[in-house]
Amino acid sequence: MEHFYTIQGEGVHSGTAAYFIRLAGCNVGCVWCDVKDSWSQEYPIMSANELLEQVRLAGASKVVVTGGEPLIHNLNPLCTALHKAGVKLHLETSGAHPISGTWDWICLSPKKFKMPLPGAFQLANELKVVVYNEKDLDWAIDLSQYVVSECRLLLQPEWGRIQRVTPWIIDFVKARPTWVISLQTHKYMNIP
Repeated sequence: MEHFYTIQGEGVHSGTAAYFIRLAGCNVGCVWCDVKDSWSQEYPIMSANELLEQVRLAGASKVVVTGGEPLIHNLNPLCTALHKAGVKLHLETSGAHPISGTWDWICLSPKKFKMPLPGAFQLANELKVVVYNEKDLDWAIDLSQYVVSECRLLLQPEWGRIQRVTPWIIDFVKARPTWVISLQTHKYMNIP
């Protein structure tokens, strides 16, 4: 759908430079999705080598592959090309499809209406749960039982409900300090 060099705005690596590759297509359909244009696959197709050239031109050393839902695509060719060039690869996914490609970091952001496949939990370096309502906090606890002990645990307020859900998240993290808060800093700072 689009690709651009920017500053990562959320999650464990917030504040770091990254080249984003947003793949088109999604069959998860989050109600709070802020890039609903990505659900369609009606975008020009680029090869892995064409994307690699754009990453090189930007001087980026890290690429974040996101969507839509990136795992509806076979990501092996893209990962192979970028890794051969020495680029670090991060994936942002709901985990609802089998993981393809080889990754240096996987951010798993599950959705209740299309749960991750069991194998996704074991590969996740970061579990990021978007909090839309108070029940999502209980769901986050349930999800955390499936990830490896080294996995970072994050709660992120849904942008449209940030005033309502933030107090719940603060209380939750104070009671469970293995969890941390992820904010969408790119929205506060108007970073594309």
